[in-house]
Amino acid sequence: MTKKPYNKAKELLVEASSDFGFLASANNISNYKRVWARDGVICGLAALLDGDNTLVSTFKKTLITLADHQHNLGHIPSNVYYGKSGVELSFGGLAGRVDTISWFIIGVANYVHFTGDTEFLDEMIPKINKGLWLLNAWEFNNNHLIYVPRSGNWADEYITEGHTFYDQVLRLWALRTINHLTPKIEYQEKINIVTKKLVINYKSGTHNNVFHPKAYSKMPESKFWQASITPSGYQNMFDAFGNSLAIFLELGETSFRNKVIQYSEVLRKKLPLGLLPAFWDPIKKGDKQWDLLENNCKYEFRNYPFTFHNGGTWQMVNSFYGVSIVENNSINAQQVLSNIEALNEVEDYAFYENFNTKTKEPNGVPKCTWSASGQIMLSQYLKGKKLLK
Repeated sequence: MTKKPYNKAKELLVEASSDFGFLASANNISNYKRVWARDGVICGLAALLDGDNTLVSTFKKTLITLADHQHNLGHIPSNVYYGKSGVELSFGGLAGRVDTISWFIIGVANYVHFTGDTEFLDEMIPKINKGLWLLNAWEFNNNHLIYVPRSGNWADEYITEGHTFYDQVLRLWALRTINHLTPKIEYQEKINIVTKKLVINYKSGTHNNVFHPKAYSKMPESKFWQASITPSGYQNMFDAFGNSLAIFLELGETSFRNKVIQYSEVLRKKLPLGLLPAFWDPIKKGDKQWDLLENNCKYEFRNYPFTFHNGGTWQMVNSFYGVSIVENNSINAQQVLSNIEALNEVEDYAFYENFNTKTKEPNGVPKCTWSASGQIMLSQYLKGKKLLK
């Protein structure tokens, strides 16, 4: 960790702090100058690891903003905007967002774990339980796996849908954190069941009683956790975020986690940026999934091959990957951090949202707070700090 890149990342979080919490970008671009659930929580996790009291206070404001605007059915807003005409809420664009509930719970639990603010936890428990009940309802078939619509999570213009792996492991993290603070039999039972479902169903093997027997029987030998299970089969692209969270949570056997890391390292080191793409392989024009991808956008199409979710490189995603492998290989994790810092430094520390994996050109919004936050998280992990998981 070098001092200047770290300080620049922290300065961006300060700049993007508001009376209502962390904003997704310090620039007034599109709809990024809002308090977003997942962006705000990731900023908050960085603040907790850094320990700056002012940033930690901003994180609490973020969580309060999200809690205050929870839907009466349990949804946590995708984002909240405080404008001159009042408060504007969004629970998603072309589809509702499923991952916001889990991020909210992870944020509250880690905030309480680091600060000892048990009064805040008492206030949030009804909100958390309402969110957990909604996640149970979103299983639809009571089979312990959430069903996520296309565009229903952070990869909001990509083609993943169904029982997406990323959303399952994120929910598992949320359950584990709240169970750590307020242990309950029903929490632990759900953790045990979800864990077993993930280990059995998202990689090849010879298990019985799998979720989708026909699709499972056709699965090739797995080098990583599969991206999703849909009624028509598996989506078997490599999902860097989902797999990173699984390594982070130490899901499954050590031997398989090592296999995932090995695949990830080979992929990372052969690409020009030395970092993982969000999803791989890129979907290209002429592929049977291209029409689904090209039409999955509300305004302009951005998911050209090697860009955005379609094989683009996100510093935030790679930060979670780096965090997940620190204990396994701190040298590789340090290399990941150095490569993240190099991207965040482009154009005098513009902290772009993501980069084209092939051309190395920046994409998306500058002054993106979760690009800075991920860098801070990984820097602190390399110094021995840890999140509640």
